[in-house]
Amino acid sequence: MPDTDTNTGPDATGPAAERRRLVTGPGVLLVWLYGVITVGAVSRSLYQISTEFDRAPLAYSLSAAAALVYAFITYSLVRGGETARKAARICCAAELTGVLTVGAWTLLRPEAFPDATVWSDFGMGYLFIPVILPITGMIWLRAKRRTPGSGL
Repeated sequence: MPDTDTNTGPDATGPAAERRRLVTGPGVLLVWLYGVITVGAVSRSLYQISTEFDRAPLAYSLSAAAALVYAFITYSLVRGGETARKAARICCAAELTGVLTVGAWTLLRPEAFPDATVWSDFGMGYLFIPVILPITGMIWLRAKRRTPGSGL
């Protein structure tokens, strides 16, 4: 059955309004940043895996994993809804864990990474966006959680 929610005002309720709630105001910037970093991470990892995987398989595999996480978070933010919000929040926490782990690993054991990953040095090659974005995302997603009586 098609979505018949036609109430699009500030007090809109229903499935369509719930989905839109994640991409309003600062949420639009968050989706845009996740989209940009997704494109960067996907293109970088595809190129590196297809041309020089044997040079640094761990680094390139981690970049591909980061790209998948970014793509899923972007999709979840655009999709909206409570389930997508929860899934995106879990992925943001996993992303932050990955950035902190790989960032520390690249500083403590740089020989393990003959080439950089998206998360190397806490995302320094990406202007530290990989460490800032999941924190911002978790704050935004927490603020947008469904609360009783909120109409969401």
